[in-house]
Amino acid sequence: MSRPIRIAASVLSADFTRLGDAVAAAERGGADWIHVDVMDGRFVPEITIGAVIVEAVRSATRLPVDVHLMIVEPERHVDRFVRAGATSITVHAEASRHLHRLLQQIKDHGVRGGVALNPATPLVMLEPVLEAVDMTLLMTVNPGYAGQRFIRGVLPKIRQLAGWLAERTAGVDLQVDGGINETTAPEVVAAGATVLVAASAIFHGDGGIEASVARLRAAADVRAR
Repeated sequence: MSRPIRIAASVLSADFTRLGDAVAAAERGGADWIHVDVMDGRFVPEITIGAVIVEAVRSATRLPVDVHLMIVEPERHVDRFVRAGATSITVHAEASRHLHRLLQQIKDHGVRGGVALNPATPLVMLEPVLEAVDMTLLMTVNPGYAGQRFIRGVLPKIRQLAGWLAERTAGVDLQVDGGINETTAPEVVAAGATVLVAASAIFHGDGGIEASVARLRAAADVRAR
């Protein structure tokens, strides 16, 4: 039996003047997680949001708050994001010299730990920590900005990682992030993704946030059945 597909609504594209309302609408629409993209202007070009926004999101929803740290030296900030209310924290393999230690730091707080890879980073970077992760994340755009075009060359990478997880670590999520919409969702689900992060497709979609979540889920579920 296939695993249920979960939708993680990324507030990167939300209207920050009405953040609580946007998060509540995503929850009403059926999003499973709220995703928070943290960028430092060093690991990626853009500077975005910090722990104070995670606190605001946590106060606005009962859903899990999924924090994606696109920052250098993530180990310096994990404790702060845990206190802010993160349910899961994903760090980049490219940004940490001591991934095992960092994952243990995250999980010692009772928070789920994930590792992300940029599109051009080979899967071999994940192999040494597969037994230690709760979630993997494959970027399907180069991180740094919302609204980018999906990189189709990552699809074989998703398929390969899905095979590894099925063989070695049952229960580990395979999240994808970047350019996910009603067109690309069925493709990544067919390749083996189990968690879809969407920003623009949800918060800038036609008909409002709730309708956009519902359409994305319908598109994903076509291939999940």
